[in-house]
Amino acid sequence: MPDYLRADAMRALEKAAIDSGKVSGAVLMERAGESVLDAVFTKWPALVTGGQAIVLCGPGNNGGDGFVVARLLDSVGWSVTVYFYGAVEKLPDDARLNHDRWQGCTGGKTVLLDFPTVRQEQAEAFEKTAYRSSETSLVIDALFGIGLTRPLDGLRPILEVAEKSFVTSSELGTPRHVSIDLPSGLSEDGPMGTGFGSVFQAHLTVTFHRAKTAHRKGIEYCGDIIVQDIGL
Repeated sequence: MPDYLRADAMRALEKAAIDSGKVSGAVLMERAGESVLDAVFTKWPALVTGGQAIVLCGPGNNGGDGFVVARLLDSVGWSVTVYFYGAVEKLPDDARLNHDRWQGCTGGKTVLLDFPTVRQEQAEAFEKTAYRSSETSLVIDALFGIGLTRPLDGLRPILEVAEKSFVTSSELGTPRHVSIDLPSGLSEDGPMGTGFGSVFQAHLTVTFHRAKTAHRKGIEYCGDIIVQDIGL
């Protein structure tokens, strides 16, 4: 996979596009969410008919992408539960907009995770919903993207559940793991933490414009990588 892009270069491209007035951050976020669904349904066509999805949303713009995906899945008949790790009042503007749009979905459910440290009982409830139900088709990681600068110690209970439950073959009937932009826990230097439950393990990673340096450093966590054009 050629032409890896550094995180700072990607942020500069996004800023230049927004500053030019040709596109807004909200439009880019909407395109990102749409492209995630396109990639998921291209890889697994059987999922077009619907299912149950769990979306893990973090405190920044990666979480905003997740709120878009949750809303779009809800709009095509999926049963969706969002697990939100963050503080609503501290979300960036575009992510807050899409949080509020998601909250307006009548069929959606939101579970608030303690921030910054998730309690073990919350991880157990997540495991029951995501992995002990034969109806769950997707677990979507929209926790942290290219801006991660620290290990995800507070999220380890959730990441441990996801890693323990990861099925390499991604057989029909088992939840597929999808990461938006990057598997959470990765940075340009590789995994930010060490040991079990330090990085979300994905079957599919959907990234935007170009593959990133972090994909190369953490390729074993990414599964298949699909690069989507969002008009940059």
